[in-house]
Amino acid sequence: MKYKSVFDIIGPVMIGPSSSHTAGAARIGKAASTLFGKKPTWVKVYLYESFAKTYKGHGTDVAIVGGILGFDTDDPRIGKSLDIAKDKGIVVDFYQDEASTDHPNTARIQLGNSKEEFELVGMSIGGGKVEITELNGFKLNLSGNHPAILVLHNDRFGAIASVTQILAKHEINIGRMEVSRKDVGKDALMIIEIDQNVSEGVEKELAESDYILQIAKIID
Repeated sequence: MKYKSVFDIIGPVMIGPSSSHTAGAARIGKAASTLFGKKPTWVKVYLYESFAKTYKGHGTDVAIVGGILGFDTDDPRIGKSLDIAKDKGIVVDFYQDEASTDHPNTARIQLGNSKEEFELVGMSIGGGKVEITELNGFKLNLSGNHPAILVLHNDRFGAIASVTQILAKHEINIGRMEVSRKDVGKDALMIIEIDQNVSEGVEKELAESDYILQIAKIID
């Protein structure tokens, strides 16, 4: 079946007007914030095709920023997210990019502070569902609708096994996994969708494994 529940058909509980342009946009923003894991001082949002043409009227701008601030799709503060971000000292800029994309509802989000920068590309594919297709230059396919662990690691023999063995030890089932690398022997990225959220203890154990550089997670 294409739909698992009635909520997949009618879309999520949300602040309107559009599940694709608002709820999906908020989830892309929240994924960026969660994976960055720190408070940004600046945000740059590049919008493409349909997003670029209608982002003000459909609330895509406030939705993305609301997600970056950690708001859920039904949070009434989303409508005031731009003002809230400004009050928090976060500088937000939007750009309409004319480049072609794989999906008309695509956003590239860059955010950072004085020490670190982060970039994520996401698509809102309908009904509030999203796909994350790029993370700091790594190509990937992450739904954002399930708990997930993202593991940045050295491209070395045994790195993947060390992670999967820890998950197996703690009886954490892997629903889907993919590995992306920029070049042989350089940095690589594991994307692991799992059936449950991992505890801080498991996250710490993963971070201390051989060849692991950084851990980020998306919680359900």
